[in-house]
Amino acid sequence: MLGTGYAVATRCYNTCFVITTPRCRLLVDAGGGNGILIQLSKAGIPLNEIHHLFITHTHTDHILGCVWMVRMAAQAAAEDDTPSVLHIYGHDKAIKVLNEICRLTLSRKMLGQFGKTILFHVLEDGATIPVGDIQFTGFDIHSTKEKQFGFRAILPDGQSLVCLGDEPYNKAGYRYLVNTDWLLCEAFCLYAEREHFKPYEKHHSTALDCGSVAAELKPRNMVVYHTEDSDLKHRRERYTAEIAQKYSGDIIVPDDLDVIDLSRK
Repeated sequence: MLGTGYAVATRCYNTCFVITTPRCRLLVDAGGGNGILIQLSKAGIPLNEIHHLFITHTHTDHILGCVWMVRMAAQAAAEDDTPSVLHIYGHDKAIKVLNEICRLTLSRKMLGQFGKTILFHVLEDGATIPVGDIQFTGFDIHSTKEKQFGFRAILPDGQSLVCLGDEPYNKAGYRYLVNTDWLLCEAFCLYAEREHFKPYEKHHSTALDCGSVAAELKPRNMVVYHTEDSDLKHRRERYTAEIAQKYSGDIIVPDDLDVIDLSRK
């Protein structure tokens, strides 16, 4: 987990993470700026090992760090005789917006890598593609705010991992989500603090809501992120306790740079 915070978090980085398998590293979103470079460095992940990037949606706290990933990959490729390729995946709007920002801000030399070592892939709702050794299906989460895709990943060991993005569960995506091994979802704040943080006005969930979703979908493990950052010292304990009121499975509330072992049974 490179970051676990919501859009305006200042005590932790915006939510983004890397899935590592024997054959690939997949970066999911990149936060709101060049802090992504710091987080990758702290995590000990070299930039040239990131060959796949998935963008859930175009909000600034998810897509602006992707501009920096493109910049660094394009700069490295322009200076390397045997450059690596960065594959970027997302729905049509996400790819269009990232492409446009890059074309307005990056140098001609960097842009010369587009179509060569920087490859954009527009995903259709429900389409399944190989991403390294991951079977990857992007799906529309039916956001009421901004077009957003989540995904279902079948890992090399056969486990399923589903990312709900950063909005509440919509039953239209049920077939992608039910009985998964790993369910990743957002919890803007505790239900007990809803009057203060007003998650529903922002189209977000509370920790208690996540527990209710997990009770319905029955994942084996739940990972909760994209939270407010007012009390990071006690976040794990407090969020876990509230989710556990509804869900009896394994609950993980990570901090920035925590490593979650997906191979555990």
